Parts: sequence; C-alpha cells; structure tokens
Amino acid sequence: MALRPTLDFLKTEAAGGAALVSAALVALILANSPWARDYFDVIGTPITIQLGGFIETLSIADWTKHGLMALFFFVVGLEIKQEVLKGELSSPRKLALPVVAALGGMIGPALIYLAMNSPMLGGHWSAGGSPQGWPIATATDIAFALAALALVGRGLPESLRLFLLTLAIADDLGAVGLIAVLFTGHIHLAALLGAGLTLAGLILLSEWKDAPLLLRAIGFLVLGGFTLKSGINTSLAGVAAALTVPIGPRRAGQEPVLRNFMQSLHPYVAFGVLPLFAFTAAGVSLADLPLSGLWAPAPLGIAAGLFLGKQAGVMAAVWIAIRSGLARRPTGASWLELYGVALLCGVGFTMSLFMGALAFAPDAPLVQHEAALGVVAGSVASTLAGMAVLAAAARRRRQARGEED
Repeated sequence: MALRPTLDFLKTEAAGGAALVSAALVALILANSPWARDYFDVIGTPITIQLGGFIETLSIADWTKHGLMALFFFVVGLEIKQEVLKGELSSPRKLALPVVAALGGMIGPALIYLAMNSPMLGGHWSAGGSPQGWPIATATDIAFALAALALVGRGLPESLRLFLLTLAIADDLGAVGLIAVLFTGHIHLAALLGAGLTLAGLILLSEWKDAPLLLRAIGFLVLGGFTLKSGINTSLAGVAAALTVPIGPRRAGQEPVLRNFMQSLHPYVAFGVLPLFAFTAAGVSLADLPLSGLWAPAPLGIAAGLFLGKQAGVMAAVWIAIRSGLARRPTGASWLELYGVALLCGVGFTMSLFMGALAFAPDAPLVQHEAALGVVAGSVASTLAGMAVLAAAARRRRQARGEED
C-alpha cells in the first residue's frame, strides 16, 4: 500500500524541488568542509567531447550549465508552447501579464542598484560603487524559484506556477540578451549562421508530423552544438528547439508529439539535470565572503535589488497591467499569492552569480566575492519571504475549503 503514494510523490513538482534543494545544500556543505578541495576538483574536471568536426573541452560544471541545462529549457519551452496554444496562456491578455511583470522585475532592481552605485545619481553609497554590475540584480533563477513554489504551493492554483514559469523564462531571456549585448566579447558568425540554418531545418521538419524522433533529436543536438560554439547562451537553443515540436499527434489516435516529449523528459530533468546543476552551481565557499563586505555599494545594491527591487518592479507592473485592462489576473490567484510569486522572483542565485563573474574583472576577486555575498543574501531573503507568504496563502485556502466542507 505504501508503494503507490511513494510513486505518486515522485511524480510531483514538490519532489523535484526537494531533490533540487537537497543537492544545493549538499554542495554548500561540501564547499565549506574539509573536502572542499575535492568537491571543486570534481566539478572542475575537464571533459572533452568530439563528434566529427565538433570538439569542445569544458569542466563538468560548465557542461552541466551549457549542455544539460539546455534540456531543461527545452522542457520549459514545450510547456510554454502547450499553454500558449491550448491552455492558460492562450489568451493574449493572460500572456501579456508575465511578460510585462518580467520587464518590471528587471527595471526595478536595476534602478535600485544604480542608485547605490552610480555617482551620476549621487546616492549615499555611490562613492566607490561599481555601476557596471547592475545586470546582476535583474536575473531570476527559474529552477530555484519553481522549486521554492513547489515546496509550499500545495493547494495553490496551477495558473500561479505557469505565471511564475513564464515570467522567469521572459526574465532569463532578457538576462541572456543583456549578456549578449554587454558581456559577449566575441560572436562566431559562422557558428551563429549554422545555428540559424539548423533551426530553419527544424521548423521545416515540424511540418512532417511523422518524422522519426531520432531525426528530431539529432537536429536538437546539432542546434545546441552550433549555439555553444557561437558564444550565445544555449538556453536560447533549448527554447527555440521546443517551439519547433508539433503539438499534434504523429498519427491519428496517438498521443500528441509535444505532450509525449514533455512526459518522457520531465522525470530526467526534475530528478537528474536540475539536481546536478544545483550540485555544481551552489557550492559557494563562505570563507571567501567576508561579512563586512556586505555593506559595500556593489553587494548592498545587489541584495537590495533582488529583495526590494524585484518585488516592487513585478508588483507595480502587474498592478498597472491589470488595472489598465492590458492583462488579466491568473485564474484563481489572489493578490497575496501574486505578491508571494513577486518575492520569489528575487531568487537570482546561479544566474546572478554567473552574471557577476562577467560584470567584474577576474583580477578583482574581492569585488567578485562581495558581489557573490550580495547575491546569496538577496536570494535567501527572497526565498524565505516568498515561501512564507505563499505558505500562508496556501494555508488560508485549505482553511477556507475546510469551512466550506
């Protein structure tokens, strides 16, 4: 009798979230333990992959971030396409809300960070600030935000998760755009052209519903390889590839191709890719992060941007969009629940850490460590506050259902 509930639990988002958080905690413990050097040696182990003319050498951590995480974004892209065409986001007014919220969630943190770091704005903390670090606070870590929602979101409307998912995707695509514009030193045009041609081939292949799955898989791998070589983040390749998957069945009476991909890949992503990503990305050595450095302009601007700027920007954008009639509130969601999601948008974590490494020069380790401290502080505060608000909202819903019963 106990087997069935266990199997049901393993299929839930909460179980995947628990695996993700557990992997992150293990990484954080190892990075600050006597085995720290072994941990960093393992995730830094170089691996070379060569297929024909393609050859690339990256560490285990980088292959996870640039390779396996593209599979996560592929599954996310599938879910977005499903909901846009057939589900909650099929209404343009509902789709507009997360996109507008993502924009507000990038503007708010940027303004707060610049107010504390730009001498032009004359902020109290601006002396000695680092204005080039403003993109760090604009990022949302989609994996950790969704995991936090899953852990406390039992009983909350599914539309809330879809809202956060779409908002985080739009935010991440915006962050990738910032990386391409501000931090990309060199774009390989030949590889970019190859990626474009491969994507065009996948679009043509989408018209052939009975196409062999192996042919689609090869196309996805080729697109990912070209994108990796082009210097553009491979998350874009994952989303773009997902949009080429047909939503209908291969043959009459069969399961739709898109849904088959989603159901087949989801367990591997939830219990394999995401925990591995958390394990390789969450290992921050606290010994390199002096607590006194939190009051420097850069880390203070990052922490305040993530915790205060994100929630303010998202909620302001949501309120304006709904009140103006531009968008509709997610089905069944309350304003308190939307506020909880806005708080979770401040979980920048891995994406913010990545952007911090790009914003500050490698020969300035102290500033990088201070920036990492700001990311951790802002992300932890956003996580705890968001989970507390959403847990209270979920408890209120359960109590209301109990009173009705």
